[in-house]
Amino acid sequence: MHSVRRWNIKRFSLLLTTALLLYVFVLSSGYQKYQIEGIIGKTRPERVWEYVADFNKMRLLNPTIINFKILSDHGHAHDWRYTVEYTERLSHWPYWLNTATAKYVVTKTKPGITPVAYGIQSTHETCFFSGFYCLHSLSEFSFSASNEDTLALERIQYQCPPLLGSVCRRELEYQRQAVMHNLTHIFSKQRI
Repeated sequence: MHSVRRWNIKRFSLLLTTALLLYVFVLSSGYQKYQIEGIIGKTRPERVWEYVADFNKMRLLNPTIINFKILSDHGHAHDWRYTVEYTERLSHWPYWLNTATAKYVVTKTKPGITPVAYGIQSTHETCFFSGFYCLHSLSEFSFSASNEDTLALERIQYQCPPLLGSVCRRELEYQRQAVMHNLTHIFSKQRI
């Protein structure tokens, strides 16, 4: 009887330690920060803002997005909100798919207010393993005039398990750099 009790205590201790390690190294996800900016030459900020705000165009900007479905859409020209569910593949593990739900708030200042500001705020819940494990991210994308050009600035806060920090960072950098590169390229072709 005494050895059974000792065995149960060892088993419980091992299980508790494993659960604690799993939580600390995989499931606990603090927020990290990332920022990227780009200059879109000879283009008004409103044109770039309208392009990025349209999720139909996001598939052209972000090569990892496979498909999407708009779940809700409402608002007006100065405050437009929509929710989208999209599927994407990871750039470095192309056979690994995840599903995300994002809520977008697309805003611009009302007429007569200066300086004119164009922004897109979004919150994303990206889920793996059929929704069993989800991570969150927040994005603030702003567009402002810089002489005859547009300065596009995106600030992101994202969750990532400590054990996968470099993988998350590499994925985020790939996607955001692709978006900025494609955005610049698309608008440079439109000037020709």
